[in-house]
Amino acid sequence: MTSVRTVGALVGSLRRNSYSGRIAQALADLAAPALRFDTVEIGDLPLYNQDLETDTPPPAWVAFRQRIRAVDAVLFVTPEYNRSVPGGLKNALDVGSRPSGQSVWDGKPGAVVSVSPGALGAFGANHHLRQALVYLNVPTMQQPEAYLGGAAKLWDGGGLVSDRREFLQRFLTSFGAWIEATRRR
Repeated sequence: MTSVRTVGALVGSLRRNSYSGRIAQALADLAAPALRFDTVEIGDLPLYNQDLETDTPPPAWVAFRQRIRAVDAVLFVTPEYNRSVPGGLKNALDVGSRPSGQSVWDGKPGAVVSVSPGALGAFGANHHLRQALVYLNVPTMQQPEAYLGGAAKLWDGGGLVSDRREFLQRFLTSFGAWIEATRRR
């Protein structure tokens, strides 16, 4: 029997009721009981500044690092800003990677879902994020890739449209298997 794995979900958009936030919630709702989602807020993190990395770093940094350390895997759900990741998400990566040699990301299985109102599904943000995750040693699931374009049309009166719901369920099944395979290494 597979044990329950806690997934820290980081949403790149800080906007209330954002498409990325809605997809993160849909993933949490669709997840099998073996995956428990815990949304880790990033909006209140002070910008990373090494001068603040003292014996008493900002409390928000400490709490964030503790939350990420406590999860078994990480899921990044992001929009695209100027063909890259939003600044808040990049800041969260930086905060979690410091101080040097104490990164909370190291070896934690991950996956990326990118969301866009446009047709490309935030392809640029997805791949820029993957570049950073390689450096941070986050073994990131390669397939299936998740680029969700046409974000405004992902929901209908009954919730998430059925073809997207089916795709996200397959994505979650693969992610659960990826977490188990990566953690066994």
